[in-house]
Amino acid sequence: MKYRIAIGTIVFSFLSVGTLFSQENDSTEHYISIIKSHLYKDYKGMYREAEGTLVYPFLTPGSNQYDNVLWDWDSWLSNVALRQILSDVGSEKDKKEAIPYEQGCVLNFLHYGNWDGYIPIVIWEDTNPGKIKPDNIYDVNMHKPVLAQHAAFLTRLQGGDAEWLRESFYNLQAFVNNYMAHHRHKPTGLYYWQTDVAIGVDNDPATFFRPPKSSGSIYLNSLMYKELQAMVYLAEKLNLSEIGKEFSAAAEELKAAVQTHCWDERDGFYYSVDLNLRPVTDSPDSSLGKVFIIHAGYPRDYDCLIQRIEVWSGFLAMWSGIATSEQAERMVKEHYLDPKTFNSPSGVRTLSKMEKMYSVRASANPSNWRGPIWGISNYMVFKGLLEYGFKKEARALAEKTVKLFGKDFEEHGALHEYYEPETGEPILNKGFQNWNYLVINMIAWLKGNPVIEEF
Repeated sequence: MKYRIAIGTIVFSFLSVGTLFSQENDSTEHYISIIKSHLYKDYKGMYREAEGTLVYPFLTPGSNQYDNVLWDWDSWLSNVALRQILSDVGSEKDKKEAIPYEQGCVLNFLHYGNWDGYIPIVIWEDTNPGKIKPDNIYDVNMHKPVLAQHAAFLTRLQGGDAEWLRESFYNLQAFVNNYMAHHRHKPTGLYYWQTDVAIGVDNDPATFFRPPKSSGSIYLNSLMYKELQAMVYLAEKLNLSEIGKEFSAAAEELKAAVQTHCWDERDGFYYSVDLNLRPVTDSPDSSLGKVFIIHAGYPRDYDCLIQRIEVWSGFLAMWSGIATSEQAERMVKEHYLDPKTFNSPSGVRTLSKMEKMYSVRASANPSNWRGPIWGISNYMVFKGLLEYGFKKEARALAEKTVKLFGKDFEEHGALHEYYEPETGEPILNKGFQNWNYLVINMIAWLKGNPVIEEF
């Protein structure tokens, strides 16, 4: 009798697990259906015609807050999602119709480029062209290093035809040269933010309210590594292979610099670094006597200090391919999977819950990246997991994102900008579209369908 009960218990447990799995699968399918019904009919709302300062047609991130405006990394990532939608349900006519709007995102920005390499972060259609460029261009942030990636993405979609970019490629080179010459810390080889203004991840504690030119951001450097690789690709497609070799060497130098300075072997994570160190000097300190050189016995022989602040962007070292396979395994096991830090029911917390700065309160200026769930951080961490073969973890994150957005559509009729990690409740800005649409790319992967990927 005891034997029969044991067998029955095992069978019952097996059936219970199977039932639970079936329910979760049904739930995912339900939310996928809801998401598709909204996104497949709304996507052309991104299209805007040329007007005013914007001399080419372009894509807008969507929602009233971002209407009729061209943003840097927003337009790039919205474009990746748009192409997935077109791959899923677009006709050949639809795909051709999109091209001028897509290429226009890049060409509008390059239209305001020049020999000095400055390109704005954002362009409003009613901006005075004479005020697009500030006076102190080498002391302010500019377009994030995703412009070449956007151009490479579009070129690859066209089978490698980059002729649409040829006449503007000089301005694109000047843009990257500007980063290399004026946004790069020569002792470490790392790139830094000029200020904490318009960095994309607004209040990242590694940069927010820190001194100018002090933040060797892992987020910025991961983007820059991919940007340099994109320049190699574009140069090759334009038959400018010698130029490509220079950017290839710069990419390898940056990868080595990030691995050297941003990887923390103690914690098993990639961090931003502090560059705000007083210079080493061999000049005597006049206040202490002409022959005395302060700290001359053993001056510092390191060029930065690691900032052990667990920010989601540390995982961009996986998205960009900078991390080694051994490093990626530690990052996933020791950080990504830990519910006390990043792993929440709704996805990846943008700041570890263990950090003292952790907060999920609503804020629009700056937008809050100190803990809330964002669609773009879920997506880019998802892509990093896939890059290193963590398919089980990637699947779980994709399903969390589907549930998050599916419920938002079901209960509120629209998506929001960011979400509460534990409950998935929306926090701010109803109607936000933008990179949230990348959930459709995650769905394509879940279903085993062709996936459109960023360069």
